[in-house]
Amino acid sequence: MRATRRGLFGFLLGVILGAWIGSPVSAQPIQPEVDYRVLSRTQPVPRGNRIEVIEFFFYPCPYCNVLAPEVERWQKTLPPDVVFRRLPVVRHDSWVPLAKIYFALETLGEVARLHLAVYQSYHTDHLQINREPVVETWAAKNSLDGAKFMASYRSAEVQLKVDLARKMTLDYEVQAMPSFVVDGRYITSSSMTSNVPQVLSVVDALIRFARKNRADIPIR
Repeated sequence: MRATRRGLFGFLLGVILGAWIGSPVSAQPIQPEVDYRVLSRTQPVPRGNRIEVIEFFFYPCPYCNVLAPEVERWQKTLPPDVVFRRLPVVRHDSWVPLAKIYFALETLGEVARLHLAVYQSYHTDHLQINREPVVETWAAKNSLDGAKFMASYRSAEVQLKVDLARKMTLDYEVQAMPSFVVDGRYITSSSMTSNVPQVLSVVDALIRFARKNRADIPIR
């Protein structure tokens, strides 16, 4: 009987310890002004009940480069009620060529294939992809029609997207990169977490938080 009690006690202790050790850190409540900030002005979100997540990135940013492969994997795990999109940060005129690369890829439907390749070209191959002749050569080497890509790169449509990105960089109060805005009101960045990949755990928590605390917000 005593042995049976010992066995039962050991089993229960093991279950309790296993549950405690296995509890993810992300289960801990996130704290405003520590893990995230509330935007001073709520931004419009798409129609419907889907929660929008925007990643604000900059190709030369080393932290964005580190996080980019993680984001690729993470976005495939998002629930159906979450819509994810990226937006290049534009703070200075010198940042415009890099934003135009992204928007040209987006226009041609090539972001999924070549977004990470842009990071590699800048950080590993050290290409000066802010120069048009280099961009055109890069496009051809990545199985794109160089002339078609550059036509998109120089188009009025892409320039309008760049202008909007510049405005949204300010409107969404982006201070560090990469930053993520959830539901038009909550912003977090890798500068607020102990390591770069951990920011995605905070974004997941903000998605859950936004789902439970949705209020009247502007619709675009």
